[in-house]
Amino acid sequence: MAVTLPETVLAQYQRFSLYNSPYPAHDEGCAIDLYPGTLRDGRTTSAPSPVSGTVLETRAVRAPPKPYAPEHDYLILVECDGPGNLEGLTARTLHVEPSVEAGERVERGDSLGTLVRAGFFAPWVDNHLHVGFRGPDQNPHRASGSLPLSLGIGIRPLEWDGTGAVVSTGDTYAVLGAPTHPDPGEAFVGVRADGGGVLDGGLPHYDGGGIHGRDEALEREPTPVSLNGDRLGVARGRTIAWDDVVVTANDEPITGLSLFCARDRDFGAKLICPDRAFEVGEDVRVRVRSSGDD
Repeated sequence: MAVTLPETVLAQYQRFSLYNSPYPAHDEGCAIDLYPGTLRDGRTTSAPSPVSGTVLETRAVRAPPKPYAPEHDYLILVECDGPGNLEGLTARTLHVEPSVEAGERVERGDSLGTLVRAGFFAPWVDNHLHVGFRGPDQNPHRASGSLPLSLGIGIRPLEWDGTGAVVSTGDTYAVLGAPTHPDPGEAFVGVRADGGGVLDGGLPHYDGGGIHGRDEALEREPTPVSLNGDRLGVARGRTIAWDDVVVTANDEPITGLSLFCARDRDFGAKLICPDRAFEVGEDVRVRVRSSGDD
């Protein structure tokens, strides 16, 4: 059984990814990370519920120890009554300190609590909700086992030639000013792979990634996936097994590229580079090379 996430769910968030994670819960696109972003007045949002339903349980769960994160994360279970085919499923949400409790009803968009920067996060990952869905006969507490997700929206593929100027930086990342969102706040967009489809995942710092919106004929057989002529890996269905590759920026290796779907104006390519500093305004060319190349 595949669960379709309708536009009414996804439109509450600025960004999402099914594959940009190192955790098995995301294998084959069985969980989604939802990034709320900020409201128009600039305030940081709380954690809007992706679903309507009744809270079944909230509990603290132990998170991996990280010097920048609290010891515990939280799990919120909601029995869904909508929207769409989510009715009757259990939504399990992580990375939110709950302001709700068992027995309480929530509507889609209501706050579940406060976003938590948990030890599950790499330092370059922004705060988000991790969401998966279980059937009524499934154990909702296990980390893996959620149902496969499909997207009830189209994602606009953006051509990107691998170049851009740095527009912002952090301790572990740099963001380029390209590609640019043609219509911020409206449609979701992502980086287009050669031959079509939108790339999703941590290339190559997480084991694999995904591709959305490919021609159905390509999904029937294992198919090589490339970006600007650089081979990334092989897609089976929508899941990509990365090749043994290295991402370079101006011919120097970096940790990787963070690939996701977004509708906010600050879409540009995100370079993961904890061991390398970039300056705002610096021109960058990104390539993907086989790790065996000199």
